[in-house]
Amino acid sequence: MSVELHRLANGFRIVTEAMPGLKSAALGIWVTAGGRHERVEQNGIAHFLEHMAFKGTKRRTSLQIAEQIEDVGGYINAYTSREMTAYYARVLEADVPLALDVIADIVLNPLFDPTEIEVERGVILQEIGQVMDTPDDVVFDWLQEAAFPEQALGRTILGPTERVSSFSRDDLYGFVQEHYAPDQMILSAAGAVDHDEIVRLAEALFGHLEPAGHTDASPAQFAGGERREVKALEQVHFALAFESPGYRDPGIYAAQIYASALGGGMSSRLFQEVREKRGLCYSIFAQAGAYADTGMITIYAGTSEGQIAELTDLTMAELARAAEDMTPAEVSRARAQMKAGLLMGLESPSSRAERLARLVAIWDRVPELEETIARIDAVTTGDVKDFAGGLVTGGQAALALYGPVGNAPDLMALQGRLAA
Repeated sequence: MSVELHRLANGFRIVTEAMPGLKSAALGIWVTAGGRHERVEQNGIAHFLEHMAFKGTKRRTSLQIAEQIEDVGGYINAYTSREMTAYYARVLEADVPLALDVIADIVLNPLFDPTEIEVERGVILQEIGQVMDTPDDVVFDWLQEAAFPEQALGRTILGPTERVSSFSRDDLYGFVQEHYAPDQMILSAAGAVDHDEIVRLAEALFGHLEPAGHTDASPAQFAGGERREVKALEQVHFALAFESPGYRDPGIYAAQIYASALGGGMSSRLFQEVREKRGLCYSIFAQAGAYADTGMITIYAGTSEGQIAELTDLTMAELARAAEDMTPAEVSRARAQMKAGLLMGLESPSSRAERLARLVAIWDRVPELEETIARIDAVTTGDVKDFAGGLVTGGQAALALYGPVGNAPDLMALQGRLAA
C-alpha cells in the first residue's frame, strides 16, 4: 500500500492510496470549511450548502446526480463538521472517473435554484426539529455552546431555525466564494485507484480555479459554563466536558488514552463502576475530541431523576481517582484499543480516504502509520496520570443537563467534589 500526495499549481491537493486486491474505491472532496468558519449571521450555512450540492448543477438535475452514481451500483453522500465539509462516493474501479466528475460538478457548479432552496430549507428545518426531539443529540450541542460561549466553535452545525429560515441564494454563493477555493480543497481517494490518473482528472476538473489564500477560523477559547434545560423526559441526560489538547498538540495521545481508560469500553472505569456494579444507567462513556487548536474530554450518561445525584458523585470520584491510581494495565489496554481501532479502520477504503484527507488538512502530509503507532506506544502511565491530575486541579469545565434535572448538582458543586 502506497500513499502519494500531489499539489496542483493553484494549491489543490490530491492524496491517494492504492489498496491491492480491492475492486472498489472511495473518493471525495474535503473542503477545509465548516461550522467554525461561519460568522454569526452565517451560522448553519455550511450545512445548508452541503444539502444544496445535491439539488442540481448546471449540468445535472438532482435526479441525474443520484441516478448516475446508483446506475453503476455506487453511493454518494456528504457531511458537515465544525472544521470540514466532505462530498464523497464509493464506486467500482471502472467508475472512478464518473464519480470524480459528479463530485466536482456538485462542488463547483451548484445551481442554487430558488425553488430547490425553499424545498431544502424545509428539509433542514425538519432535521433541526428531529435533533431537538433527540435528547442525547441536542445535549452535546448545548455542551459545545457552554464550553465555547459566543464563539463560532460553540455554535451548532445545523444553525438556529431563524438563521436557516432567512438564508438567500446570495448568502450561499457568498460562502462558496469565501471558502471553496482550490487551496481549501483536498481530493482523497483510496482503494482501486491509480494516482497518476486521479491527478490527470483533477487537473482537468480543478486546475483552472484561482487560489484564494486559506481562511483561518478565529481562535477558540474554552471558557466553560453550564446549560440546564428542564423537560419531562424519562431520563436526565448528563454531559460534562473539560478542555484537552488539539490535534496538533503532542499531548493528544495521552488525552485519548485517558478517555479510553476512563470510559471507552465495557472494561473502562466508568462503565464498570456506574453501570456494571450499580446499574445506574444503560449508557455511559468518555471520549476525547480534537480541533485544530483545542479539544474536549467529554463524559456522557443518561439516568433517572432519582439516580442522577449518585451517578454524578461516582463520576467525579472516578475522575479524581484516575489521577492517583491509573494502572499500567489500564493504559496498556487503552493503547491496544486505540491501535486496533486505527488498524481496523484502515481495512475500509472509505475510512482510509477520510483519514488521508484529515491528515493532509492537519499536517499537509500523511505521517507514516508507524509514526502514529510510536506516538501511542510512547505514552506512559505517568503521562496519563499527569493529564488526569491536570483535569482535577485546574481546568475549566462545561456542563449540559436535559430532562428532569431537579436533583442534579450544578457545575460549581461538581467541580467542588472533584477538588475535594
